[in-house]
Amino acid sequence: MEQTSLISIENLRVSFFTKLGEIKAVDNISYNIPKGKIQGIVGESGCGKSVSSFSIMGLLEEPGKIVGGHVHFNGRDLVGLSETEYAKIRGNELAMIFQEPLTALNPVLTVSYQMCEQIKKHKGLDDKEAKELAIEMLKLVGIPSPEKRINNYPHQLSGGMKQRVMIAMALSCDPKFLIADEPTTALDVTIQAQILDLIQSLQDKFGMTVQFITHDLGVISEVADNVLVMYAGKIVESGTTDELFHSPRHPYTKGLLSSIPILGNIKKELYTIPGEVPSPLNLPKGCSFANRCPFVSERCKQERPQLIDDGLGRTIACFHPIE
Repeated sequence: MEQTSLISIENLRVSFFTKLGEIKAVDNISYNIPKGKIQGIVGESGCGKSVSSFSIMGLLEEPGKIVGGHVHFNGRDLVGLSETEYAKIRGNELAMIFQEPLTALNPVLTVSYQMCEQIKKHKGLDDKEAKELAIEMLKLVGIPSPEKRINNYPHQLSGGMKQRVMIAMALSCDPKFLIADEPTTALDVTIQAQILDLIQSLQDKFGMTVQFITHDLGVISEVADNVLVMYAGKIVESGTTDELFHSPRHPYTKGLLSSIPILGNIKKELYTIPGEVPSPLNLPKGCSFANRCPFVSERCKQERPQLIDDGLGRTIACFHPIE
């Protein structure tokens, strides 16, 4: 485990045990996130992005279960912690911005109640001090008239304001590590840009380490220092954002980048990756991407490629990487 890594995931395996069988949602992944950096995770829906983050936060619910591996945070293994132990660090040292603020916020409680309960629990402040800090955080994330808005219920706020409240809640206890799980998905383009700018500026200000999850490569290119590409529960490629965008080596990464629409290009048909993601209940013997890959060989169908470091800071799981 690197000394500079705040988070180190080692051989993490997460399965969901259903009536139909075992679903391997996260299949033996390992990665590190350096302190003070933003790590992006991209991939199609169902590839394991969010499940890996819920595992870090200790928020996996039945029938999901961590069946192997380690999650080191600041040198401490979080796997196996009791809910009581997790409650001491969740919301305090570890925080998360959820994909849907509409469902993440309690509709029958005011913003003040939801923010102040967390602040009092983790920072030991009284009611007045907690409310003052909550108002300060709402002001920091750009909510107008925070002294009034703090007494609102979630339904009285717009989508963008609810997401800002979620960010204010996540940052109110000065977390060392923040997970942003598709925080701009439900927002219009203008508000998306504002939220991305906000997360970047706050990350710079507080020096947090961030794991940013999205299926939008355009968003990742704006915010992330490094990127992990996931497919069918596995990491298929990783590297710095610049390297990965300018010279993708895995055919899946290349396909994702080729699928991005180019502004003003109305003549060229939009590229799509052929085929479908294999069912997690019936993964192929070899490479999970083999049925969609233009470079597939017989070896790809029979053997599963391992994630290999190319010696230049890139990792690729492919028998026929793009040169």
